[in-house]
Amino acid sequence: MIKKTYFLGLLSLVLAFCGCAKKSPVVKLQTTMGDIVIELCNREAPNTVKNFLAYVESGYYDGIIFHRVIPGFMIQTGGFTVDMEQKPANAAIKNEFKISNTRGTVAMAKVGGDPDSATCQFFINVADNSMNLDNQNGGFTVFGRVIEGMDVADKIVNVQTQILPNGMGDVPMEPVIINKAILVTNN
Repeated sequence: MIKKTYFLGLLSLVLAFCGCAKKSPVVKLQTTMGDIVIELCNREAPNTVKNFLAYVESGYYDGIIFHRVIPGFMIQTGGFTVDMEQKPANAAIKNEFKISNTRGTVAMAKVGGDPDSATCQFFINVADNSMNLDNQNGGFTVFGRVIEGMDVADKIVNVQTQILPNGMGDVPMEPVIINKAILVTNN
């Protein structure tokens, strides 16, 4: 009994240290390279989580691509189709920066110089980017943490990329698609 109590106490501390509230919503991204499961930080970024879940539940992310991958930095998705057409987004949300952009965290992308410009695009940190991203543009709001599939994120970040004729760079040569984004649990 003592070992079980100790384990549960240790698990609670680990979850608190990770920055995500206990019993947080969980979303699975089913990609062409494997699944990525994300626990959302509802307590620390409630409006960002609500915004993200609205996109997930509407099917917005189904069929979009990872359009920007940079080794040693991050993989970004959330706004472009396989044909590189940008999908229309909902209104921007207020920045809720509280959690550092460490490896495995999931954060909102936004326009430089406007901390409150995040809409639908997000990225997974494949490295510890806290020294850079926590200190610019009001900090980048972390709203989740990869709890399964970081190996998939690592595969995605290492695909061959290209610069498109429109000047957009770091685009995978072979599209990496989110086939479906699914709300697994909503506690």
